[in-house]
Amino acid sequence: MSAPPSPQEQELSRLRAELQAARDALGDFAYVVSHDLRANLRHISAYAGLVREELGDSTPADVVSYLDTVTNAAKLMGRQIDGLMAWSQLDRAELDATTLDVQALVVEARHVLAAEAAGRQIDWQVAADLPRLRGDAVLLRQLFAHLLSNALKFTRPRAPAVISIGWQPADEDGLCLLFVRDNGVGFNPQQQGKLFHVFQRLHSASEFEGQGLGLALARKIVERHGGSIRAEGAPDAGCCIRFTLPLAA
Repeated sequence: MSAPPSPQEQELSRLRAELQAARDALGDFAYVVSHDLRANLRHISAYAGLVREELGDSTPADVVSYLDTVTNAAKLMGRQIDGLMAWSQLDRAELDATTLDVQALVVEARHVLAAEAAGRQIDWQVAADLPRLRGDAVLLRQLFAHLLSNALKFTRPRAPAVISIGWQPADEDGLCLLFVRDNGVGFNPQQQGKLFHVFQRLHSASEFEGQGLGLALARKIVERHGGSIRAEGAPDAGCCIRFTLPLAA
């Protein structure tokens, strides 16, 4: 006859059940967002287009402006839903851990972001001894793409832009500290608590495009790997994103 579960085993079982319930609830949320909200957005866009067609060439300029605002708002909300879906799915994704070369991840991210860097003077300062990590290849590719895209965006007024990627051993066992530093427009350090939250922006949309999701996604990816992330910066003095990830054995 097997022994009854210990209090520690009972607590672990309870926590696993709670985690599964939270994941199931998140799945229900994702379904509602991806189906019901998208259906309403399609209706808004479609009927705005029908109104435009019905009015034809005689449409007053102010009405055209109103319809453009409706259409653009629907498109923006569609992009926000895409970002929110990506953010919520990170909690449900199973990690497929493998050994990864950070140098290769940086090269891949720069290739993906080539259009954003085209025609600009950028001084890439990438440490030659970047380590090998243990993590999910898909998620860590996304992480470096988000962080480098963020650096490219906020160094756009700079010529040259300087973007540095480096690392150092961390205090925690098995982790290393990496950083992405830039000489961009920076931010008010009193507002840094907003940086890693969904749809939070420290700069106006007229200055810099984006949905305020890149760093929120980066935070969740880092935390899924057992690490932490923080930002340092000041107005007109650049930004440095520091984060920890597991080193490969």
